Amino acid sequence: MSSSIVETVDIQAPVAVTWALWSDVTQWPRFLSHVQRVDPLDERRFAWQLSLPGAGKGFVAELTEVVPENRIAWKTVEGVHHAGVVTFHRLDDRSSRVALQIEYDPQGFVEHLGALTNLDSVLANYDLGEFQKLAEVTASGGNPEIH
Repeated sequence: MSSSIVETVDIQAPVAVTWALWSDVTQWPRFLSHVQRVDPLDERRFAWQLSLPGAGKGFVAELTEVVPENRIAWKTVEGVHHAGVVTFHRLDDRSSRVALQIEYDPQGFVEHLGALTNLDSVLANYDLGEFQKLAEVTASGGNPEIH
């Protein structure tokens, strides 16, 4: 059984800033609470290490689509089934909307419970809030300290 998450956030930062932060996969642990590390393996593939309730999990994903300042998509090539896309939308010169869509196959009791109770969506919404803080501080020229 596959589960989907779709969340959006409006950010007081231009698309160029939100794109620059999200397109650097090594930055993901700064705003994705369940991601411990992301290590680039080559230009398109990267290894994720997750910290989930009850267990850690790792997998290798590859970028399937990169359209600068518009869209980043990925899917797993090893390990669990997981695919996602982040889109970046210009609202005006100083603000943008970021939309996150993830599809995954829940594994084990905790992940199935998260999918059934929408806890996975709550976590994604929290993470987008952390990303919003990071992007807005970055856009204002501040020194972000997230996570």
